[in-house]
Amino acid sequence: MRDWTRAAALNNARWCDAVCRAHGKPGRFLPPIWVNAETVPRFYPNAVTLEVGEEALEEQRSAIDIMLKSHLPGRWSVKDSFSTLDLSRRGFDVLFEAQWIRGTMPAGGPSTDIVWTRETEATSPLPFDDPNFAMFAGRRGYRVVAGGMLYRAEGVVGLSNVVAETADATAVWRSLILLASQTFPRLPLVGYESGQELEAAVAAGFEAGDPVRVWVTARD
Repeated sequence: MRDWTRAAALNNARWCDAVCRAHGKPGRFLPPIWVNAETVPRFYPNAVTLEVGEEALEEQRSAIDIMLKSHLPGRWSVKDSFSTLDLSRRGFDVLFEAQWIRGTMPAGGPSTDIVWTRETEATSPLPFDDPNFAMFAGRRGYRVVAGGMLYRAEGVVGLSNVVAETADATAVWRSLILLASQTFPRLPLVGYESGQELEAAVAAGFEAGDPVRVWVTARD
């Protein structure tokens, strides 16, 4: 396992908790897993694993079993940060698989006419009062064509919610690397992606690392 994977996973859990907290529904950190037994914002998990090893796996399975008994409404998900947790026998399906990524400074790249600004409000609750959070939007004229969110925790900066049109993808990822280095200097940039988004991130200078898997409760 890469030496930065645990930090990336814990940073992501801190970010998920910050978003849930902004919605008035913070989660709970246990040594091997972050859990939230409330209805969380769309696209966010109810659990994120934080450790590996047999003891950690047993505690994670136990926590998930308790959540299953709480009868959360609708489908809910578990982020298996190290792709070591098999939940198929507990009524979960694999939603998607991805890879953790770590950013480095870009060595030049395609120019772009996108103009970036740091945003201070959004249509849904976000932790704008948290100094570790930053959201950026990229515009052409008055039209928003790109975006990304940063969250500083655990000695790294997590990059998530990246939005980019296909033709701009590599340039957008490079711009976000630069924005992260200016906003939270001297800290590694991490996240996770798959498919075309992963390809764009790697083209922009990110290193693809260990696998991550997201499980979702099966449909009735």
